[in-house]
Amino acid sequence: WVTPLSVNYRGYDVWELPPNGQGIAALQMLQILEGYDFSNIEFGSAEHLHLFTEAKKLAFEDRARYYADPDFVKIPAKTLLSDTYAEKRRAQIGAKAGVYNAGEISAGETIYMTVADQYGNMISLIQSNYRGMGSGMVPPGLGFMLQDRGELFSLQEGQANTYAPGKRPFHTIIPAFITKGGIPWVSFGVMGGDFQPQGHTQIVMNLVDFGMNLQEAGDAPRWDHTGGSSPTGEGPGAGAVRIESGISYKTVRGLMDRGHEVRYARGVYGGYQAILWDAAEGVYHGASESRKDGQAAGY
Repeated sequence: WVTPLSVNYRGYDVWELPPNGQGIAALQMLQILEGYDFSNIEFGSAEHLHLFTEAKKLAFEDRARYYADPDFVKIPAKTLLSDTYAEKRRAQIGAKAGVYNAGEISAGETIYMTVADQYGNMISLIQSNYRGMGSGMVPPGLGFMLQDRGELFSLQEGQANTYAPGKRPFHTIIPAFITKGGIPWVSFGVMGGDFQPQGHTQIVMNLVDFGMNLQEAGDAPRWDHTGGSSPTGEGPGAGAVRIESGISYKTVRGLMDRGHEVRYARGVYGGYQAILWDAAEGVYHGASESRKDGQAAGY
């Protein structure tokens, strides 16, 4: 049993599983982005994507340095999610695209499923074998393939994710949950490797900052920042912003003016599923990804 981590984003509590996964990256991004007034920033604008991308770069540098198995590495989660630390990291964001280091702190194919019952219980679940068919090993008589997350260990001495006997590797799969005033609101997930914290942050912002409904939040055009550090080592770089066709050319030009390299790509923007609980009406709303196989079904 693990205790999930949370941050309060404009009155909504967003919950993610702790390391050795990467859910805390989405929470760090939200902490940084909360310092900006998106009521005055248009969805899909160059300013929106610029601030999002810089927040992602900052969080992923911390991901490379600090996220690992907490039984082997002391993870400064409280500091990483603090308002003070977010302010310090946010202050590094300027008008142009930046290259960052991790903050200095003292001291395969994935499936996502969310289910709700008539009693108000909601479950957020994600599963992956990592690459392809995972390890290729099936326990006799059990009928399922063992995963291959050991690939995300580092063999370089002295890193947070350096291989050690009995140590859990960093992994990317992260189910998410949002509550408001202590009441369950949204159970959701976005599949897609490194894109997952970026997808989670975009979904939360679409719902909270831009007032989209559950399906709109998943159908809205997405973008992805690629580059920077991997989970097995720091290697900061400017990288590139990859966008879907729904992002306007005005935004593309605005990003280029801010120093971002912009590319088009397909198939890199994850897969979204969600259930929203309307407590006032006693009604569930379901949403399913339009970019890949998925289904929202009621009973």
